[in-house]
Amino acid sequence: MDRRSTLKVLAGLAGSWFARPAFAKGEKTVEQLQKNWRTLLADGADVASGTEPVKLSNEEWRKRLSPQAYDVLRKEGTERAGSSPLDREKRPGVFVCAGCRLPLFSSDMKFDSGTGWPSFFTTIPGAFGTSRDFKLIFPRTEYHCSRCGGHHGHIFDDGPEPTGLRYCNNGVALRFIPKTG
Repeated sequence: MDRRSTLKVLAGLAGSWFARPAFAKGEKTVEQLQKNWRTLLADGADVASGTEPVKLSNEEWRKRLSPQAYDVLRKEGTERAGSSPLDREKRPGVFVCAGCRLPLFSSDMKFDSGTGWPSFFTTIPGAFGTSRDFKLIFPRTEYHCSRCGGHHGHIFDDGPEPTGLRYCNNGVALRFIPKTG
């Protein structure tokens, strides 16, 4: 039995594995969420307006980032599960890259995966590039910020409908901008 099938069985036994159920009638589609994410962005929020590349030296990145964020974003590290308050963040808003402030996800794209890391079922279009990662022997899909190249996490196929994907993100690689007013 593969991981996705195992999780579906567990979900059926536990009632609901994910806090966010499958899309209900009348709920926004993935395409609508991807198109209208700016409605959750606070007025005057300091975010990157384009995807022009950010290229800094290692020393410049060290000055800009906390040691934990540097390890994750620049050295492809992983934070300890359950250590990020963003895993429990429930307010409306937008998640941006901690390295360059590129908008990556809206709060409507987030769900509680039970893994201890902030998880999302889709992204803002153009936010990420992907590559294959063999660090744990079996191949995984790793994703990086399309603007600064910072490592954010891995994509798994055990997320909720409608995409079935789980973007498992290191919280330290994100900044959350709550919608105000």
